[in-house]
Amino acid sequence: MASFSTRAPRFGRNAVTVGVVVLVALGGVVVATRASSSFNADAGNAIQLQGRYTARSGCAAGGSAGWKDSGPGAKWGSYTDRQGATQHHAEGLAPETRSGAACGKPAAGNGSNGNAGATPAPSASPGLEILGNTCKGSKLAAHDGFQAGNRCVSTEFGEVGDFDKNPTLLITGAPRRVRVNTMFTLKVSTRNIIRDRFLAAAKGGYYKESSFLNADGLVRGHFHTACRMLASTTEAPASDPPPAFFVATEDGKGSATPDTVTIAVAGMPTTGTAQCAAWAGDGSHRIPMMASVQAIPAMDTVEFTVTR
Repeated sequence: MASFSTRAPRFGRNAVTVGVVVLVALGGVVVATRASSSFNADAGNAIQLQGRYTARSGCAAGGSAGWKDSGPGAKWGSYTDRQGATQHHAEGLAPETRSGAACGKPAAGNGSNGNAGATPAPSASPGLEILGNTCKGSKLAAHDGFQAGNRCVSTEFGEVGDFDKNPTLLITGAPRRVRVNTMFTLKVSTRNIIRDRFLAAAKGGYYKESSFLNADGLVRGHFHTACRMLASTTEAPASDPPPAFFVATEDGKGSATPDTVTIAVAGMPTTGTAQCAAWAGDGSHRIPMMASVQAIPAMDTVEFTVTR
């Protein structure tokens, strides 16, 4: 049984937690779900249910090493919840959705470096010496829209909103303590992001589209939620293990007025310290740009204890 708080306790070292998480979608509208008849979402809120994931190796089906669902009754697929929201569970955690290049196979090129037809990049501002602002001259292969490292992304950044219209996000409800393999919920509030845009990475949509604003100057996209167990609370974790839980929320809602979405997590697999994070993404999964370098990006994290 979970001990719930409207805001999980913060530790000094985590007063500001900054992370970049790269997670990719399965084809189309991608979801792996595990429903529970005993759980009811708050009225008007979207609900996402998700199994846990464990590592698996191999490059079957032309893909690279990925992860499979280990939660009982979970399945890959797509669905729309009771509120009509499209849910994208465990996007990109299956090997057949990953770029073949991650298995030692060359990625498809596009010109000499995948930049054919790209809009000429602006010159550097006077007095600044930059390393570059295009992939021209890069020794890395062109990024092809699928999740793979050691690539050069030529997609332009796109549109960024005005200062008062930049997206923000806050985890407003999380447990202080939860038992292992026990469902719990998170509450995530967003402002200034329209949750109506999600490109499937399995179809080449990852980092492939520039950011775009709607008619009101708000970024179009979605937000992600993920949870993992921390091996240590005194040093940064490794970046490659998959999270124990992940879901992307595209429910067609969101505006300049903050609203809250309830995320249901199927449970954490082991005892120890767990960390859950939520972060906004534009249509192609990047954390949305901000008008000022001082602005905190639309993301948040919480930590809590998992017990027997």
